[in-house]
Amino acid sequence: MSSQHLSLDNLSQAKTILLEPFGLDETVLMNTMGDIFTHQVDYADLYFQFTKNEGWSLEDGKVKSGSFSIDKGVGVRAVSGDRTAFSYSDEISRAALRDAASAVRSIGRQGAGTAALVSGMSRLDTRALYLPEDPFQTLSATEKVALLEKVEKTAKAMDARIVQVMAGLAGEYDVVLVARSDGKLAADIRPLVRLSVTVIAEENGRREIGSSGGGGRFGYGYFTDALVNGYVSQAVHSALTMLRAGPAPAGPMTVVLGSGWPGVLLHEAVGHGLEGDFNRKGFSAFSGLLGQKVAADSITVIDDGTITGRRGSLNMDDEGNQTQHNVLIEKGVLKGYLQDSLNARLMKMPLTGNGRRQSYAHLPIPRMTNTFMLGGDKEPGEIIASVKNGLYAANFGGGQVDITSGKFVFSASEAYLIEEGRITSPVKGATLIGNGPDVLKRVSMVGNDMKLDTGIGVCGKEGQSVPVGVGMPTIRLDGVTVGGTAG
Repeated sequence: MSSQHLSLDNLSQAKTILLEPFGLDETVLMNTMGDIFTHQVDYADLYFQFTKNEGWSLEDGKVKSGSFSIDKGVGVRAVSGDRTAFSYSDEISRAALRDAASAVRSIGRQGAGTAALVSGMSRLDTRALYLPEDPFQTLSATEKVALLEKVEKTAKAMDARIVQVMAGLAGEYDVVLVARSDGKLAADIRPLVRLSVTVIAEENGRREIGSSGGGGRFGYGYFTDALVNGYVSQAVHSALTMLRAGPAPAGPMTVVLGSGWPGVLLHEAVGHGLEGDFNRKGFSAFSGLLGQKVAADSITVIDDGTITGRRGSLNMDDEGNQTQHNVLIEKGVLKGYLQDSLNARLMKMPLTGNGRRQSYAHLPIPRMTNTFMLGGDKEPGEIIASVKNGLYAANFGGGQVDITSGKFVFSASEAYLIEEGRITSPVKGATLIGNGPDVLKRVSMVGNDMKLDTGIGVCGKEGQSVPVGVGMPTIRLDGVTVGGTAG
């Protein structure tokens, strides 16, 4: 099916789910906009949403917990200058729209403003990066349990030291419809699935944990035997590796980051600092640096919400704008920020399709989609061989970042010593300490093995969580401070 046909189908389905059962149509939506525009406002939109979520969790060979929820509602926003009024309701009805419109129009002065309200609505075309399927219908309950049981059986068969296995399966079916005061009407139907694997290995009284998983905007059929085996193998490998890990060294040293999920450091230490709201307010360490050199020549950073099937991808953002391939840093030079409509207008910059919200009960704000560094020209082995003594960080756990200063602390969940150009002993307790703008200038080699993560990312900002993707090639960082456990 073509992108245009899917766009039409999405809109038709969204109307069937979000408008028609409640006696709403485009005329009602325009009348609601008219109520808001009796006061002087610059812009308004209505965001309708219907979401189903489910989760299955297996431990000790049994499904010990399960969840299922349905939520629906509408958020109404009005913007006047740099001020925003917002109201939402978990009831979709004419009365709820009328009350919300009355609440948000108070942000403007009484009397018609200069902003024009169009007389009718027209469809806004969106992409077709994923099929509008309901993941819940792609496997039966029995098959979902069997998938989790297969994870446990596979993990325990790999090594006798695996003493405990926990597996989780999650699915989401999200239908959104956006009506805007510029007359545009857009909709999206968003499937999302994720499989997570956690194992505990034990040997000589020592216990260590390993985890893996992935997913994307598909049905549950995405989790083939080969993919599941790959997740399990990674989790088992991590746990067994940590069983023999020694204390991590500390101090300034050369650090090599592996490809894929270690891009979470880029996401946190750099990506958030490139979001429009932080830069408009002057809070970011990157504020006012457009067109200036902020990184090594070898670094190009992209945020791309248009990659087919990816966890962080969207056919449209939560303001009805198409997502884009946005170049943020090109060959070390800062080229742009990530924008929603409010910050783009106030900063007089182009839209980038990054207005995202957790749900109808939240305002859209600038957020990342899939953020990654492009690959370079070095073989990963060449990068390792160039390091006499250092640290190789293959995987990361949690971290903290201060947007204003750019300072970060990240813990490596899987790391190894590099000795005489070879990866040797695993170490435990390594943390990377630095700041985003500085670490970008410490990149001395960039590998040719760029890859995206497997589809596990969740990003938090201002109390809102959204799915994202990260990625990077193998890179060498010179003179990075490592906090370790070695005494």
